[in-house]
Amino acid sequence: MANVLITGGAGFIGANLANRLLSDGQDVTILDSLTRRGGSRNVDWLRDVHGPRGFRLVRADLTDFNAVRRATDGAELIYHLAGQVAVTTSIADPRGDFEDNALGTFNVLEAARTVGADPILLYSSTNKVYGKLETLDVVEESTRYRHPILPHGISEAQPLDFHSPYGCSKGAGDQYVRDYHRIYGLRTVVLRQSCIYGPRQFGVEDQGWVAWFVIAATLARPINIYGDGKQVRDLLYVEDLLDAYQAAVDGIERSAGQVYNVGGGSGNTLSIWAEFGPLLEELLERPIEASHGAWRPGDQPVYVSDIRKVERDLGWRPQTSVREGIERLVRWVRDNRELFGG
Repeated sequence: MANVLITGGAGFIGANLANRLLSDGQDVTILDSLTRRGGSRNVDWLRDVHGPRGFRLVRADLTDFNAVRRATDGAELIYHLAGQVAVTTSIADPRGDFEDNALGTFNVLEAARTVGADPILLYSSTNKVYGKLETLDVVEESTRYRHPILPHGISEAQPLDFHSPYGCSKGAGDQYVRDYHRIYGLRTVVLRQSCIYGPRQFGVEDQGWVAWFVIAATLARPINIYGDGKQVRDLLYVEDLLDAYQAAVDGIERSAGQVYNVGGGSGNTLSIWAEFGPLLEELLERPIEASHGAWRPGDQPVYVSDIRKVERDLGWRPQTSVREGIERLVRWVRDNRELFGG
């Protein structure tokens, strides 16, 4: 049984991860400020499933280094998932974004280095470290954009190009995590994640677009699309992501110090409205209206993860198709309408 710390453990990915680890009998500490929508509800859910003393909750902000040190003391495995997650929020509050993502990640690394039990540390990074990918050719088709010369998507060899305060802060954390392996020998792994979706995701317009569209469509709330809706993303169901985390931990002799693009890959792509809209209409069995606004700064017309490196190194690849995963998410939202005021 490992001593596990999950920063952001009350968030969407963190709560699903905590549930899996607790079900496996792990000793779990959750560090979370509980300021994001849905966090307290996810904690309540975990307590309902695993009992009021099934895990340790440390309610604190990542900028509080003393709190981070206390939570990290003796940790053997750290999943660093906490941080500010929205590009739009980072533009409105760049200092807060920097403190949550860059300074917060530095605090976690320093705590891991100084009081952790030689921990494995996995960092939840983002495809936004590659920027807008403006140098890549894009072809417009009837329902989507595509990169004509990259059939497998964007690989880890793509040059970094931090765009937006969010891209800069997450990118800084990304590189710090990588370098703490090189300089201090900390067993770190950087996972540059694409669009993750699934149950326990309280998506909002600024972030978590798959869940937000499902929630809004189910409850007949307004849907606004940034851009023309042909932007393409690869989608990864949350349980498949957790399998990738486990593969990185199990294969730490190979994964330590590595960077991996982790997403649905070329086999699990969808344009954000031109294709997703009709799929939602089919699943909900009614028409769905949406309005369109301006493109967001730093938004990529196409982002698809090339996942061949993680498959080659760790033997991982997605098991859940886009349709199957979205069907599961629709069922969860329908079965839990009260969580969304519906």
